[in-house]
Amino acid sequence: MQKLLTLRSYKLYFSLNFPLLLAKRIIFKGQRTFSKLIVRVTIGALSLAIIAIIMSVAILRGFKEEITENQRGFFSDIIITNQDINAQDATALSLSDASLTRIKDLPNVLSISSFATKIGIMNVNGEVEGVVLKGVDSTYQQKYLFKTLVDGDTLASSANDRDNQILISEYMANRLHLHVGDSFIMSFVQDNKNRKRKFNVQGIYRTNSEELDKNYVIGSLGVIRRLNNLGENEAGAYEVRVNDFSRLEETTDLIGQELPIDMKATSVVDNLSDIFNWLKMLDMNDDIIFVLMVVVAIINMISSLLITILERTFMIGMLKAMGMLNSEIRKVFLYNSLYLIGIGLFLGNAITFILYFFQKYTHFFKLDPNIYYIEYVPVSIDLMTVLSLNVSVVFIALLTLFIPSMLISKISPIKTIQFK
Repeated sequence: MQKLLTLRSYKLYFSLNFPLLLAKRIIFKGQRTFSKLIVRVTIGALSLAIIAIIMSVAILRGFKEEITENQRGFFSDIIITNQDINAQDATALSLSDASLTRIKDLPNVLSISSFATKIGIMNVNGEVEGVVLKGVDSTYQQKYLFKTLVDGDTLASSANDRDNQILISEYMANRLHLHVGDSFIMSFVQDNKNRKRKFNVQGIYRTNSEELDKNYVIGSLGVIRRLNNLGENEAGAYEVRVNDFSRLEETTDLIGQELPIDMKATSVVDNLSDIFNWLKMLDMNDDIIFVLMVVVAIINMISSLLITILERTFMIGMLKAMGMLNSEIRKVFLYNSLYLIGIGLFLGNAITFILYFFQKYTHFFKLDPNIYYIEYVPVSIDLMTVLSLNVSVVFIALLTLFIPSMLISKISPIKTIQFK
């Protein structure tokens, strides 16, 4: 009795795993020459598909992050201004200490600092250049400016030291033949008078944004306060930086609720709507590439599956004659397809990660910064995105392959055995 139970248990175990065992035998011990060629083509197509999908997502995401970081770094996340602010020389405004404290205490606010802008004219070595001086205070986050520096240093932390310091772009430095440590005179028109100030070049930066590099220089807020006769607590506007950029709109609304009626809060997305709308449109490219690559991979998988089934019609007929169900036979070929998908994805992911880290740390592939705002092809992706892309490909492929596998039910065991 014990032996009979053991035999039945073994038969039950064998019957449950027989499709998988048979699929392994076909994969590793199959002698079909033509199907082997198709298998190699299928694995190659799957590898190329997953490489294209992951790298396109990584490049587009990296591109969006770099452009967004550039705009956020220079213009900040949220700007507080007067309702009737002028495009360049900002009307003076001042937030009370209580308002500043309430804004700083908002959950997503990282920092708040004051600044002002003023139009000036640089006259250097016989060259004249109109610029916008952006004056910042000691609380201004210079982390972004430090990343863009190509020479020199950021502004000094002391207000007295920074009053005669200025940061200019590499474009202006080349055009006006200026270097770190050089001095020049900048003229400002105030109350119909030409007022001049001497500045020393503290650092040279490059943002690769034509609008920024051609028009802006960075200096001390104290200089603009004296030129515009502003009080110690007055400024042209306030910059707010946030922790989580995805909550920017929500944070902008919360800050707006804390402001007086004559002030408004505007996010960088609204201020630079053209750039951010363009970046949002790039998501469509991701979707198109994903669909195209999955379609190519599925067509190859379907071709491989159909050829494998046609080559194994005699085996299918024999299995049916011995009483094996169509669903069990179908599992054999789906297991076989799953194995091919696994090999293709493994090779594709391995090559993708090699390319990804090579580009991330070497910046080997370059771009024209005058067109793309970036000097190299940026890449950025996380592990969860990679896993979700792989799972999506596997799920879609198996779901699609289930339909051609129905061909097995049309194969007659009598005809296949008879004509073997």
